[in-house]
Amino acid sequence: MTTAREWLAGARPRTLPAAAAPVLVGTGAAAQVGGAHLGRAALALGVALALQVGVNYANDYSDGVRGTDVDRVGPLRLTASGTARPGAVRAAAFTAFGVAAVVGLALVLATGDWWLLGVGVLAIGAAWTYTGGKSPYGYRGLGEVGVFVFFGLVAVLGTTWTQAAELPWTAWAGAVAIGLLACALLMANNLRDVPTDALVGKRTLAVRLGERRARRVYAAFVLLPMLLGLACAAVAPWAWLVALLLAPAGVLAGIVLLGARGRALVPVLAGTGMLELAFGVLLGLGLAL
Repeated sequence: MTTAREWLAGARPRTLPAAAAPVLVGTGAAAQVGGAHLGRAALALGVALALQVGVNYANDYSDGVRGTDVDRVGPLRLTASGTARPGAVRAAAFTAFGVAAVVGLALVLATGDWWLLGVGVLAIGAAWTYTGGKSPYGYRGLGEVGVFVFFGLVAVLGTTWTQAAELPWTAWAGAVAIGLLACALLMANNLRDVPTDALVGKRTLAVRLGERRARRVYAAFVLLPMLLGLACAAVAPWAWLVALLLAPAGVLAGIVLLGARGRALVPVLAGTGMLELAFGVLLGLGLAL
């Protein structure tokens, strides 16, 4: 029987900062224009966290039944390791998606913007088809596109809109920055798995680019958001707080550029997640102040 600790490990909690950061930035942008609403921010956070857990279980299931996760380093794979039955992992994914749908419906009712239901359906569809279905886009090198759109643009701008009903340019800058950091998180994960992904035909962006160019792209993904965050200081001076993250971002980029591989990339993955969370906290706070 799968233990609670194993289910928690399968949810990959180190990726949850990628869900919280966009809500923090989006709420900060809403506060900048005088429209922050903590209740709606909490609902947006609930949607984001549930979607992240859902996509993690969905990836575990889909990669596991395809045989992609047979020989991997990193967090526990419930399906591939035989720790949990595939059907149970799939049910966990859809349970998380169901929670996201219910909380999202509450957010729609609070705002009265019914078109957001369509955005939610697209987000759940993108979460499932990343590695699931007959032609998963994550296997064709498009994973970063999906992450950038839904965990960057949609998450940040959606959070701002549901609170302030407007989208200042700082929200757009923050959305692009968060999207790039979310892509960095995925790139670090895929760099670690390049050898095994290539063998099983999973053509992630890292596989398509090759390790050398993928490492340069990762560095761009973690450094460009710092510049975007600092640009927001033109209208929100406290956004200079983001400068505190230049050194950590540089360290992570340096580790990857110097050729860290396999298990050496596991701390990079965790560090990238924490960098994204710290960026969300500091930029969100900077915009709000």
